[in-house]
Amino acid sequence: MPMKLKVLPSLLAADFGKLEAEAKRAQLAGGDELHIDIMDGHFVPNLSMGPDVVKMAKKNVSMPLSVHLMIDNPESLAELFVKAGASTVFIHIEVDSNVRPILSLIRKLGARAGITLNPETPAEAVYPFLEFADEILCMTVSPGYGGQTFRPEVLSKIRNLRQRLTAVGQNKDIMVDGGISRDTIADCASHGANSFVAGVALFHSNDMAAEIALMRQKAMNATP
Repeated sequence: MPMKLKVLPSLLAADFGKLEAEAKRAQLAGGDELHIDIMDGHFVPNLSMGPDVVKMAKKNVSMPLSVHLMIDNPESLAELFVKAGASTVFIHIEVDSNVRPILSLIRKLGARAGITLNPETPAEAVYPFLEFADEILCMTVSPGYGGQTFRPEVLSKIRNLRQRLTAVGQNKDIMVDGGISRDTIADCASHGANSFVAGVALFHSNDMAAEIALMRQKAMNATP
């Protein structure tokens, strides 16, 4: 069965002075899920949002909430974000924690569990955890800041992950995040990604609905 193509507006690129309105705008524009980046100033050199922003989004939109934890100790906060309303919680393979029980905890709490790789991390790093994750996120920029330039060297890793998933009979989502736009989405789709996080390309566009529709069509046309 073909994987569903998903376009996720990233709230990190929204106007922080009106996050409630921006979350609603993302839903009205046709976003499949709302992506929310959580940064602790340690795992990445930036601070962003906390569980209260997830609670706000849960209250104001009906779309699923995709929460990306860029934090040192995800085991200490995963439950808090699930209870706040996260539909999927992503943790990083690079954290100094025991990844498998955290993924299992997220699932036990009723959310989807996601595993994330930084651009420099090889695909093989997540192979032992594929059965415990519902989705794999390939960062296509270094995590921490929005508006960065897409790194095309990650494309081969996306293809390797899709080939590995196919080989072991796992039809799971592969998400990409970082520099995703109308100019880069097709390459990601052609290499096996089916879920696309876009921040600046959507929230800073003149017509978010038209941009989402265009990106979705480009991904569909490029999907093998």
